[in-house]
Amino acid sequence: MAFVTPTAPRTRRNVELVLLLLALAVPVGAYAYLGLATKGSVPGDMTTYGGLLAALALGVHVLLRVKARYADPVVLPIATALDGLGLVMIHRIDLAKGHEIGNSYSLRQIIWTGIGIAAAAAVVWLVADHRSLARYTYTAMAAGLFLLLLPLTPGLGRSINGAQIWIGIGPLSFQPGELAKISLTLFFAGYLVTARDSLSLVGRKILFLQLPRPRDLGPILVAWVASLLVLVFESDLGTSLLFFGLFIALLYVATERTSWIVIGLLLFCGGAFTAWALFSHVQARVDIWLNPFDPAILNRAVGGSYQIVQGLYGMASGGLLGTGLGQGSPTLVPFAESDFITASIGEELGLTGLFALLMLYALLAERALRTAIGVRDGFGKLLAAGVGFSLALQVFVVVGGVTRVIPLTGLTMPFLAYGGSSLLSNWIIVAILLRISDAARRPAPDPALSGVPPTAPTEVVTA
Repeated sequence: MAFVTPTAPRTRRNVELVLLLLALAVPVGAYAYLGLATKGSVPGDMTTYGGLLAALALGVHVLLRVKARYADPVVLPIATALDGLGLVMIHRIDLAKGHEIGNSYSLRQIIWTGIGIAAAAAVVWLVADHRSLARYTYTAMAAGLFLLLLPLTPGLGRSINGAQIWIGIGPLSFQPGELAKISLTLFFAGYLVTARDSLSLVGRKILFLQLPRPRDLGPILVAWVASLLVLVFESDLGTSLLFFGLFIALLYVATERTSWIVIGLLLFCGGAFTAWALFSHVQARVDIWLNPFDPAILNRAVGGSYQIVQGLYGMASGGLLGTGLGQGSPTLVPFAESDFITASIGEELGLTGLFALLMLYALLAERALRTAIGVRDGFGKLLAAGVGFSLALQVFVVVGGVTRVIPLTGLTMPFLAYGGSSLLSNWIIVAILLRISDAARRPAPDPALSGVPPTAPTEVVTA
């Protein structure tokens, strides 16, 4: 009979390094192939761009070895691969539009990639324990509401394509709602971890549902009204849907009550119908969704369906395997580098390439939910689930809009689409997830050092 003391889990940093090298090889290889397909030679700046992306990603990897040794080894490689593929596709659209290097989308996206990864490194470095973020629950709420309302400031806010979701200073523009998404996720997690006991109490039972008490309906009604206000005043269907859906998802995770899901769906349907009945911009989105090939809607000067129809034609021409990187015509779709980069990828990489990308997003969301299950504190569980749901909901809303599953919204594909504010916020989300996963996978403190009597060693019976 032998006694075996449990060993600490492996850090898996070497696994992360191998996956990271593979993740870097994919966009670098795609960049080389793009040069061969469009100009017949490997791009001369491939080493520069590939080396810069590798230096940034490997720098975060080294930081994780020092500051978060037990962080999930899959998250950073997935984010790097998605970011790199987005850079390649944006560069491909630059080539099709004839943009000069100094005034190209891809150059600006590389700069924002550096800023985003630097912000992620700062979060990993400065936030030693994710539980410290719970102290800023109501500060995060105030910051999130401020960021949501900032585009309505006269002289600062900008309306682009009918949506008042941007702020601009000179030639620079920024979408503060992307950072508001992080702040509100922090607030939801901090609030629900303290209020979930009261929200879990059962009121009246109707049919198969255990409904909450009427006085506990306040939070969901506040979130519902706030999402409607965003939709009304900023004409932003995407952020409104993401904001309300995220709160309902976290409410269900916190209470495990199906009744909250049913109430949320009823409120969503009621709010959507009310918005459609009262506001012309919502009616226009629904018309585009239901009847995109109607000549009257297709040829409409403002708010027509030309963009979504061109995106559908592009994906149809790509078929199963695509036209080939650099061989399609993605520029026939307006805003191919941002709102419709999914359609651009579907045209040139086909359904197979699009499914591969969606699988990467699914893995990223799965790692977030896995972290939520493994972490020991309630705040960390809700925060990890929140960032996972926010990524999954955003991907669903974007892809669903492009493929006509739901009405088109103004959200952008995380990591892939052109846009500095989106890239910055998503890299911060990755950093938060890395920090929580480090706590989830880190071995429990030694009882001998904490004053708690140690448990008996594991007994293993040997022959």
